[in-house]
Amino acid sequence: MANIEKVKVLVLGDSGVGKTSLTRLIAHNEPISNPLWTVGCSVEVKLHEYREGTPTQKTYFVELWDIGGSRSHRNTRSVFYNPFHGIIFVHDLTNRKSLQNLKKWLAEVMSKEGGKGKPVYDEFDTEQFVGSSMLPMIVIGTKLDQACKIRLQSKQSCDIAQDWGADSIDMNCMDPRSLAPGSSSAVKLSRFFDKVIEMRYYKKDYVAPTSNHSDKRRFPVPLSNLFMATETADSPLQKLTDISNGLKQILRICTSIQ
Repeated sequence: MANIEKVKVLVLGDSGVGKTSLTRLIAHNEPISNPLWTVGCSVEVKLHEYREGTPTQKTYFVELWDIGGSRSHRNTRSVFYNPFHGIIFVHDLTNRKSLQNLKKWLAEVMSKEGGKGKPVYDEFDTEQFVGSSMLPMIVIGTKLDQACKIRLQSKQSCDIAQDWGADSIDMNCMDPRSLAPGSSSAVKLSRFFDKVIEMRYYKKDYVAPTSNHSDKRRFPVPLSNLFMATETADSPLQKLTDISNGLKQILRICTSIQ
């Protein structure tokens, strides 16, 4: 197991769209009953069979980096970006704004001013980036069971995915059947992971993308849930306390590598 090679996939999207539930379902094939509100980053690991069923089948670790989507943490979350090998963009099918904001997430992770509180998406040329990039991406819409007017939202999701040269999936992260073996969603996701691995290890002219943030240091983040806080409507004080503790942990990491 120690010799298994790995790839890093960022899971990006607005706060509350269901990124934690999605990563749990992908990694463990089971829903999470009480998802936690992510402060900073949490990491799930999945064993993926590259080109499963072929003579070249090989096992890889896929690290799913669930990046906290709160706007208040935009200035600090960029420390979790570099380096990465693919991106899962997540939006809520019941919230059209979360789909529109995916362009801002792409701009943030790839622009040199991303994560510094500046509106880089106004300057970032998405079409030019997609046209010149081999970065594997996939767009996933969550809360399919709750969505109203789903046809319109699904079409918009497909349009964005097509513009980016990516597949799109709509699913209910609370239903393990959403990624049942052989289903169209499972096939698309497996194909995405294969592409991430192929670009990372089998394309000689491929260089793993990095966001252009000025801080290029590597942060020693363990493969476990990091900086998590439980979101409860009747406990705002506890939420603030947990957020404070999470930020203190980030500060300690920053201090330790200076």
